[in-house]
Amino acid sequence: MRHRLFPSMEIDHLFLRAQHGAPEAALLRQLGLSEGSANQHPGQGTANRRFFFQNAYIELLWIADAQEIHNDCTRPTQLAERLQLPAGDSSPFGVCWRPSASHLRPPFASWVYQPPYLPAGMQVDIARHTPLTEPMWFYLAQATAPAAAPAERRQPLEHALGVQELSAVSITVPGNAAWSEAAQAASTSGQLHLQRGDAHLLELTFDHGRQGRHYDCRPALALILHT
Repeated sequence: MRHRLFPSMEIDHLFLRAQHGAPEAALLRQLGLSEGSANQHPGQGTANRRFFFQNAYIELLWIADAQEIHNDCTRPTQLAERLQLPAGDSSPFGVCWRPSASHLRPPFASWVYQPPYLPAGMQVDIARHTPLTEPMWFYLAQATAPAAAPAERRQPLEHALGVQELSAVSITVPGNAAWSEAAQAASTSGQLHLQRGDAHLLELTFDHGRQGRHYDCRPALALILHT
């Protein structure tokens, strides 16, 4: 099948399932990443710790309120199934896209999610028909790169590890089922490579790997950093 390219969308951020309070953040700090501000998500039942780069950020996400995450608003997101510990077969990752041009819609079938913590008029478009074995695919039409944030909302973008921009993302997904529509759109975005393997794994390359260094964060996180 010939796939259409979607250069008008780009990765905004990625989440990784974490333990309560994300003690795994200590490992990323030890590697030389500067931690930004954390967020609580009232009405959704989750919380995060975040690490920002010039063009994207990563968040360690966990269940903060087991009742809230099962409410009528949040239940359809299947965040409870994705973030539960001990982990099952569900993907521990989520990939959020943003437009590289204004007023664009996601290039995959989606439904509108408006949790209470979002500002009025803002929504998350979540991909439909995505198996739990794949990452959660979602889209924020009003998101912008961290480097473009106004001064009062600017996060730390300098890292002792010496990295600046996220330049490539590779995600390994177990199994051999056909990829969802959203996964196919992700694969043809030019920013993310999907492959099959034995275990869930996220690999992030910064600055095109100019340092030639690799940091394996397993088993704490299913994450490898290439710098």
